[in-house]
Amino acid sequence: MSIAAPISKFKKTNLKIYIIFCILMAVWFGYDGFFSESFRAKHTKDGVVDITFISNRVTACALAGAAALLAVYFFTVKDKQIVADDNELIIDGRKKIPYQAIQKVDKTFFGSKGFFTFTYKDESGEDSELKISDRRYDNLSAVLDKLIEKISQ
Repeated sequence: MSIAAPISKFKKTNLKIYIIFCILMAVWFGYDGFFSESFRAKHTKDGVVDITFISNRVTACALAGAAALLAVYFFTVKDKQIVADDNELIIDGRKKIPYQAIQKVDKTFFGSKGFFTFTYKDESGEDSELKISDRRYDNLSAVLDKLIEKISQ
């Protein structure tokens, strides 16, 4: 039986908040920089616009771009997860670590800081260390329990 730890609700919610914030600020700066005649009149002197007016236009475009990039990032990470099945630990569907390759698990800070690290031998035979945090994944305690159970056999 496999146990999954999906990407955390904390991370997804924060990304949604960042996207909404960027969109709202882009609309606000965009309205002032592109549509508001009173803002244009206030920041125009002798037919030349000042730096505030120009920066509102640039900032609106930059924030819209940031919102788009955050949305793309959100849709790429929203389905990622760690799966602890019977033979290996699968991280984000790409990295597969067999339980036999795991040498040690350090869960010293799991209770207080919410992360654990483990050392394993990668495909090239070198020791690698991986840190997994509960801020990135939910249901991590069940995965940790399964991991400890499998390597202690």
